[in-house]
Amino acid sequence: MAKAQAAVVGVGTTAYGRLPEYDAYDLGMWALSDALADAGLGFGDIDGIVINRIPDYQRFCEIAGIDPQFVTITPGHGRFAAICIETAINLVASGRCKTVALVYGNNGRSAGAAYGGPEDSYGSGANGLWFPYGMTSPGAFHALMMRRHMGLYGTTPEQIAQISMTFRNHAALNPQAVMRQPFDLDTYLNARMICDPLRLLDYCLINDGGVALIITSAERANDHAKPPVYLRGAALQTVFADSMFPPDDFWRGAMKKVADRSFGEAGLSREDMSALMIYDNFTPTVMFSLEGCGYCGEGESGPFVAEGHLALGAKYPTNTSGGHLSESYMQGWALNVEAVCQLRGECGDRQVHDAANVHYSAAAPVCSSIVYSRDAS
Repeated sequence: MAKAQAAVVGVGTTAYGRLPEYDAYDLGMWALSDALADAGLGFGDIDGIVINRIPDYQRFCEIAGIDPQFVTITPGHGRFAAICIETAINLVASGRCKTVALVYGNNGRSAGAAYGGPEDSYGSGANGLWFPYGMTSPGAFHALMMRRHMGLYGTTPEQIAQISMTFRNHAALNPQAVMRQPFDLDTYLNARMICDPLRLLDYCLINDGGVALIITSAERANDHAKPPVYLRGAALQTVFADSMFPPDDFWRGAMKKVADRSFGEAGLSREDMSALMIYDNFTPTVMFSLEGCGYCGEGESGPFVAEGHLALGAKYPTNTSGGHLSESYMQGWALNVEAVCQLRGECGDRQVHDAANVHYSAAAPVCSSIVYSRDAS
């Protein structure tokens, strides 16, 4: 079994919600400062930095007072959380960098960010062919996919509801979550319909916030303030050439590839996972990820979630922080922090007992899978 090449040695987050006094640079600096303190490091220890969603890498480095030997900046799409993490793994595994900081800052709520509409090149502008049919937002595309899933497999609104209800129950145990009030099935079914069949409670929460992770090589990982969490396996797969968005197979093919590759690299199986962190911009994405990663069969995610498998205390406790649906939409980043905190045993009332391995996955135009572990091999 191969030994992990990289580890997370520090994490930091800001508060989440409406934070108008902070811009994206402020939020990134807040999170990075906390992550460095968590790792027992200083700004001068950073020799690689990857900036996500913050407008300018040069200005951020000026504010931080650092001159890293590697720097890059990436778009804010949620798929880039895993892309950035894999970049950091490669940098420290190759020896090009010793300590890589990944920094995300998002003041979208205070800035009035919206996803959708014909002017939204960020959300779905690349798919302008669909605009005349009303498909002008990410939510509309996921609603279309969910409606097809319902038609093919008999998936019901009551089954879909279990995802947002379960994640809200988890968020009730998380002081940092923006939405903490549990709700029942009637509340879900009576919520405002946004894009049939998706209701208000099927949508993520756009908020202000920042997240940072500090990644180093496995060999250096024990020289820090907190126990390391090892990146045992990671894989990416684009879905561009053979399928327009939305893909006909609900991303199953690409998700299977990344799950198989990351589990193979880690020397672990699905049965070894203590918890799941699944990118949940909308509830359907969770269902598609469960099927693609092999936690249930094709078309079986509706009954699977209805049986309660995602709840704390169940087989695969999922998005224990509340996820994008209830903690905050930090575009994948906060879910990766939750994976680290679970493996450190730092999650308080929502802690998964004896958590040993956590699987992060995202079904998107770039599908991703990351296996986090307490042990290096």
